[in-house]
Amino acid sequence: MGGERFEVRRVTPRKDKVVRTRLSGDEYVAVEKAAKAADMTVSAFLRSLVLEGAGVQPLLAGEDRTVMGVLADEMRAVGANLNQMARALNSGGAVRPSDLEADIGEVQIVVAGVLSELRGLAKRAGYRRRGEG
Repeated sequence: MGGERFEVRRVTPRKDKVVRTRLSGDEYVAVEKAAKAADMTVSAFLRSLVLEGAGVQPLLAGEDRTVMGVLADEMRAVGANLNQMARALNSGGAVRPSDLEADIGEVQIVVAGVLSELRGLAKRAGYRRRGEG
């Protein structure tokens, strides 16, 4: 691995299935307004609602996506540190207990942040669906 670099790309599944639905003019205006409030296109908004209703993924508004992105970045950074320590230990190396304790502390903080944000996310999504927020 001396100096080699490689890039990992996330592959987004192709959206090749189409779902059609009919709405009245007033219903469409309401959907447009809700999509705009969530900072989403109508298509993305409806897809999110359908997937949320099916239990696949939650509806994330702009600020929710930002916070979850920051938390995911933090989790990746902590995970990378823990992987480095595991590699060192598995190869017979040593890890200072203070480093391990610090990383475990970071994991606990990030997990607490994720849990707190998920609780708030569920509450905000309910408010948005009911038109209360």
